[in-house]
Amino acid sequence: MITINCIAIDDEPPALRQMVEYISKVPYLNLLATFTNPIDVISFLRENQVELIFLDIQMEHLSGIELLKLLKEQPKVVLTTAFDSYALQAFDLDVDDYLLKPISFTRFVKATEKIYNELLLKKQPNPLEMDSIRDEKDFFFVKSEFRIEKIDFSDILYIEGMKEYLIIFLEGSKKVYTLQSFNDILSNMPKSNFIRVHKSYIVPLKKISSIRKNKIMIGEKAIPVGSTFRESFFNAIQK
Repeated sequence: MITINCIAIDDEPPALRQMVEYISKVPYLNLLATFTNPIDVISFLRENQVELIFLDIQMEHLSGIELLKLLKEQPKVVLTTAFDSYALQAFDLDVDDYLLKPISFTRFVKATEKIYNELLLKKQPNPLEMDSIRDEKDFFFVKSEFRIEKIDFSDILYIEGMKEYLIIFLEGSKKVYTLQSFNDILSNMPKSNFIRVHKSYIVPLKKISSIRKNKIMIGEKAIPVGSTFRESFFNAIQK
């Protein structure tokens, strides 16, 4: 998970308070500062690394549109306004989203998710570097219900697919449920240890206690080896 440093600018205190509340509920957003006077933002941006601005349009002294025109380097920008008449002008300035007040939390999250995914792609290293990073890390993060859960690789017993979601079985009888796909999960795991052995299972090689015909034993749990995955699994354990 990456962290996005952001600021919020609005000269109406109630609207600014709502924006602060929304930001606090999104784990990957890191609020650096809030402003009611857009003029103060210019010097702040010179001295701080800001990746995302939540910006009101209609403000005294300097509008959000005017502020953007003054910036030499523009970070990601989400405009917030009670008026839809600025939409064309806003997108001419290459903003990332345009939220009409009153802003629902669902619409706010949709805007931030899009920006998160764009920044994540930019920050991802090449595939060889990714393999190295996965092998060095000893944890990863998964989206689970309304939170993001940190999972230590060493705690994972196995992962089972159940229709539209996955269950991560951990040491101590703990379970974590996630809507992420098998491919998403595997992309964050070290290839040297975790392998898919069935359409419904991922296992860590280090947790396997024995193999009986086409069944893997992890403690008392018997996990089948699917025919599609049999060759890659037996190749992996022979390395």
